[in-house]
Amino acid sequence: MMTSMQRVMTAMAHQEPDRVPLFLLTTMHGAKELGLSIRDYFSRAEFVAEGQMRLLEKYRSDCLYPFYYASLENEAFGGETIFIDDGPPNSGGPVIGRSEDIDRLAPPRVADLACLQRGLETIRILKERVGDSVPIMGSVISPFSLPILQMGFDRYIELIYEQPERFARLMAVNQSFCADWANAQLAAGATAIGYADPMSSTTNIPRALYLKTGHRVAMETLRLIKGPAAIHLASGRGLGIAEDIVATGTPAVGVSTLEDLTEWKSAVGDRLTLLGNLNGVTMRHWTGAEAEHEVKQAIAKAGRGGGFILADNHGEIPWQVPDEVLLAIREAVDLWGRYPLDWVE
Repeated sequence: MMTSMQRVMTAMAHQEPDRVPLFLLTTMHGAKELGLSIRDYFSRAEFVAEGQMRLLEKYRSDCLYPFYYASLENEAFGGETIFIDDGPPNSGGPVIGRSEDIDRLAPPRVADLACLQRGLETIRILKERVGDSVPIMGSVISPFSLPILQMGFDRYIELIYEQPERFARLMAVNQSFCADWANAQLAAGATAIGYADPMSSTTNIPRALYLKTGHRVAMETLRLIKGPAAIHLASGRGLGIAEDIVATGTPAVGVSTLEDLTEWKSAVGDRLTLLGNLNGVTMRHWTGAEAEHEVKQAIAKAGRGGGFILADNHGEIPWQVPDEVLLAIREAVDLWGRYPLDWVE
């Protein structure tokens, strides 16, 4: 039987491993395993590392996912995080109150920030425990998407259209930080980086604007990251920019549950590995039979020939998804994900 690392690498080489790889991207569920609140869980690197290891043993996912929460990067720029008891931590007020603040903004130094050092220590602990047997997925928010947290969506859109020079300066600052943060995670032991870029999705902006902004930023930033970086549109649609995503050189893309895996596979062939696209929202209420049906459908659409990793469509499974559903997904992959997929018509 292959190790998780061998399974994932084989799939990403567009060959068929022993079975379809499964990325159960559970973050907050580690707090449940340790009996901690979400705030306390994310307060120490050792807690998150232990939570990830217990989740790995429980669900037999094919990756470790030491992602804390998106607001962590806003904290790096001086922002605050709001914790709740039953959901992901969210960003507090914007760190860019006025567009003029961008003129004085500087990229924070990763080495100076305790919040980021906790994340790096988590990766180092996990690397010591699993070596090269299990992929460790690091994460960054793209320079183009981070301003949604830094200044709010509406004011960011206005900046893009009305102040191109300040937009360019903000991208330069965020790009420097993003590359440093990604490379620090790779140096700590991360196997690859998830490049979260929901702003680039055609759910949010038209392709013409994407080509002038998010696409250019991604092309430049991915070249600065010293390891593989998979683009994830975090539930947003991307089929309309599939060729543009291929052109960035990324090896993989996260697919929205709003789009069809068969169409994606047809569009990109063996040029991208597809990651997705189970619906994390409806997953909260699935029965065991529904979980099996959804897994079987996804594998039937994208599993043949490799180039596919089964996962949720957002990059984070909600706190409310019960153990029974996650275990049913695991069992369905064991049942229907074994290669060759002779049952697929």
